[in-house]
Amino acid sequence: MKKFFKIFVLLLLVVFVYLRIVIYPQLDLISGFASKSVASGHFLDNRSLETIQQGDNDIDKVDWATNEIKENGRFSTSSVYGLKERKAIYRQGLGATLINDDFDVSKPYEVPKRNFIKNNLPFPYGNKEPKACLPNGMDTVFATIDYDKLNTAVTNAFDKKGIKNKRTRSVIVIYKDKIIAEKYVDDFTKNSRILGWSMTKSITATYFGILQKQGKIDIMKPAPIAEWKNDERAKITINDLLHMNSGLEWEEDYGKISDVTKMLFIAEDMTQSQIDKPFVGKPNNTWNYSSGTTNLLSGILRKQFKTHQEYLDFWYSALIDKIGMNSMIVETDMAGNFVGSSYSWATTRDWAKFGLLYLHKGNWNGEQLFDETWSSYVATPTNTSNGNYGAQFWLNAGKRFPDAPKDMFYASGYQGQMVAVFPSHDLVIVRMGLKEDPEFDFNGLLGGIVSSLTAKGTK
Repeated sequence: MKKFFKIFVLLLLVVFVYLRIVIYPQLDLISGFASKSVASGHFLDNRSLETIQQGDNDIDKVDWATNEIKENGRFSTSSVYGLKERKAIYRQGLGATLINDDFDVSKPYEVPKRNFIKNNLPFPYGNKEPKACLPNGMDTVFATIDYDKLNTAVTNAFDKKGIKNKRTRSVIVIYKDKIIAEKYVDDFTKNSRILGWSMTKSITATYFGILQKQGKIDIMKPAPIAEWKNDERAKITINDLLHMNSGLEWEEDYGKISDVTKMLFIAEDMTQSQIDKPFVGKPNNTWNYSSGTTNLLSGILRKQFKTHQEYLDFWYSALIDKIGMNSMIVETDMAGNFVGSSYSWATTRDWAKFGLLYLHKGNWNGEQLFDETWSSYVATPTNTSNGNYGAQFWLNAGKRFPDAPKDMFYASGYQGQMVAVFPSHDLVIVRMGLKEDPEFDFNGLLGGIVSSLTAKGTK
């Protein structure tokens, strides 16, 4: 009996040490993720707490959190068994921001000035409903699509009622600027804002293309980081940062306490998280995916403007509102920086507009936002990425998806967000959801849609 008791006490001690050393330090991140997700989902997309907990926060460990929404104060709180409570506030125009106890919620703040262009044009160049795109009664280009095969590919991307395996929320297929397929899961519509996660990186990169066209930045020059001027990191260019090829140390692991989770759920100024990292390789020779790098780029963008207001306005006036992505909100950190790595929300149709901008090489209804060569630049493989990555865009040059064309490039986000551009097929596909490859069969979706365009002899 005494031996049994000693074993029991020892096991209890082991469990306690494990909880204290391994689990307890993660509670800040768990409740931080939960609170930020609740505030954004509720105040940006009007989702109920139940919907968010069963969808967005239905993630291992994150589902431990107890969450509460305060409508009057426009904030949310989350804790794990009453421990490590975190708070996220919502501010109109800036979205939700996870804050700490030192954050002054009464301090005045600036918000982006929006310009919603109104016209009578149908989607994509306006916000009127697009003309019906059906197999009968259309011009010969669209009449040759195998709509049965197309609709089967899209339908197969969604779960059957009562099943939560594929967890797709929306799919839209745009061929030659026309919507040829569009589907949403229950409770989501064409008006639902959905978080793009790391697709925001592709948004952030686009501003460098815009500034370069305007002659205001040279991406081949050294990154303007004061902390790097007197050491070997002075060799790192903006081009290296855009390609995730700086050679700097960074750990991108969302399953534990890592560089990326500390940045997203602890840091006050996310643009600083990558700056202090040492070399573990060489610039342009050591590809390493890093959300810290993209937020560093957001910080570099901020330095291009004399005032914070100009920085805030530029993101919308130069791109987002320029192409009618009026639903989009890019959220900021506590220091007022756009979280260029991860936090942009938009409807599925507006995400598709972003893909169309790249399909048309920067030309939006006659206006050239960035040079045509920029589309080729972001879609050219960077060194040591095995053909999988360009400049803040993922690529299929390495044939990650064997049934999709090699020239496909795409914005990609956590849990399987995708805006895929197919230059050779005049095609854009958007999929938003809660499962990613390999749990979700992206190759089947992309290949099925592409083959439906060729099934009746079209290109």
